[in-house]
Amino acid sequence: MDEYKQANLNLWNEYAALHPQTEFYDLASFRAGGSSLKDLERSELGDVSGKSLLHLQCHFGMDTLSWARLGANVTGADFSDKAIATARALSQELNLPARFVQSDIFDLPNVLHDQFDIVFTSYGVLIWLPDLKPWARVVAHFLKPGGTFYIAEIHPFAMVFDNDKTLPDFKVKYPYFHTLEPLKFEVEGSYADTSVPIQQPVDYEWVHSMGDILNALLEAGLRLEYLHEWPFGEHQMMSETVMRKDPDGLYRLISHPDSIPLTFSIKATKPE
Repeated sequence: MDEYKQANLNLWNEYAALHPQTEFYDLASFRAGGSSLKDLERSELGDVSGKSLLHLQCHFGMDTLSWARLGANVTGADFSDKAIATARALSQELNLPARFVQSDIFDLPNVLHDQFDIVFTSYGVLIWLPDLKPWARVVAHFLKPGGTFYIAEIHPFAMVFDNDKTLPDFKVKYPYFHTLEPLKFEVEGSYADTSVPIQQPVDYEWVHSMGDILNALLEAGLRLEYLHEWPFGEHQMMSETVMRKDPDGLYRLISHPDSIPLTFSIKATKPE
């Protein structure tokens, strides 16, 4: 395992221990029957009842189990052994049938041998992948002919801006175009709770443009159904002087409303 992957695995194992305790994930509401899914992915994917669904990079399984509550036959996969252990325990505790598999995403075809009606992934997943072409081949590998791939994700254009929460306005800081070497970040808590100390000192993230994402899926043989771009985000990406949380729970820009894409969604299918 290279140093980048090991560092990121260390980080996500720490996150797996921390996140179920945070207000951000609100596990109490989930245990009471709630859903962690956003309206966007629920409305765009539609009825999943009776369908087989593979959730890639599932963390500790809340979204996976939310799809199970909607009637899908779910499998979640993640490289963090601690996250998968938590997901399995949560599945058993809530009596929500699910299968959880611990594997690096690129090794998953050697571990899991099914095909699925739906392959799903969402929010903050692509930055942890050094190369999207093998990722897209994994997606295509697990889809049944005629199956659907769906992703809702932070828009790559939104990620060029400095996320320092003290800045009064936009500031371009990060590249838009992919580089072989990852960006290196000092870890300061978690996005779910910045006050909690994390032992892993750094993480490594890769930039992928919208062209990288689309071309990887097309080269893997998938057929693009749509690309939607949205002027809202699902978390506080910038300072409170730049971005606000609206009553619908989504975050929008204050001074430039509806002018910059913050989220995108893609639906693609595998030809029959």
